[in-house]
Amino acid sequence: MKFKFPILLFSVAVFILFPINSLACACCSEDGFYSISTGKPLDYNLELLQQIKFAQNAELYLGAADFDDLKGLEELTKNAGDEDLSQFILNGSYAAKTWKLNLKAKNGKTGTLNLPLPAQMLTFKVDIHDGKKSGGGGPLLYKEWRFKGNVQTGNGFFQSSILKATTYFLVLQGRGNGCDSAEDFTNWRLEIDGKKANYKFFGELESGAVKQEEN
Repeated sequence: MKFKFPILLFSVAVFILFPINSLACACCSEDGFYSISTGKPLDYNLELLQQIKFAQNAELYLGAADFDDLKGLEELTKNAGDEDLSQFILNGSYAAKTWKLNLKAKNGKTGTLNLPLPAQMLTFKVDIHDGKKSGGGGPLLYKEWRFKGNVQTGNGFFQSSILKATTYFLVLQGRGNGCDSAEDFTNWRLEIDGKKANYKFFGELESGAVKQEEN
């Protein structure tokens, strides 16, 4: 009987410490970590999408191409002359399971895309072996949330290129530990593809700007 009290104290201590340590490592990542999965957006994904905010600048991806190689932005470039139309002011929002992206070019022309959240999303996380460590323990992972669906509507200089079967591919990119937060995602990339559309935009996410500066 005299051992019951010490044993009870030890049992309580183990019970308390175990979940604390488990919680501390819940977001840990391991060297060589790799994960890719597709599924229905969960409640926590939807909550984070509400928190992820677009920065006010966006850029048209040209690469080695020029405007003549793009398909679907003729209304934007009509009578543009030598003006640089690759830079845009962006007003982006996510509400009612739809992204609404309003872009304004330097020539004053505007265009709006409405992108409904698809039924499936792809989540990708990987250790890229660059030696950076995460706050949750382990390597700082590179991560993406990928969404592919049909463009709902396009207005302004997008209107002529958006037909019924036009698709979008939106990628949210960032770095973090094994858990996801809005601050992890620092950049975005959008591809629009269809019978009359083939163009891409990219930019930063305001919600991840502080983390981007720290890294």
